[in-house]
Amino acid sequence: MESPCILVCAIDDKTGYCFGCGRTRDEIGSWTLYTDAERHRIMMALPERLAAVERKPRRETRRSRMAQERNGA
Repeated sequence: MESPCILVCAIDDKTGYCFGCGRTRDEIGSWTLYTDAERHRIMMALPERLAAVERKPRRETRRSRMAQERNGA
């Protein structure tokens, strides 16, 4: 079964879409119950949804902290 999941599971409060895959909570929970056609229809909408999600880290990452240290911030 095809799935858009990339194991980044967190819901954007503003849009209601997962930061990783773009699905809603209901779509994620019902994914295995959908027909192939229903899953395909949802997957076609995901690129547009993901463009609407603000991809901001919820916390400072090690990578961002190291970059700040290198830049003297």
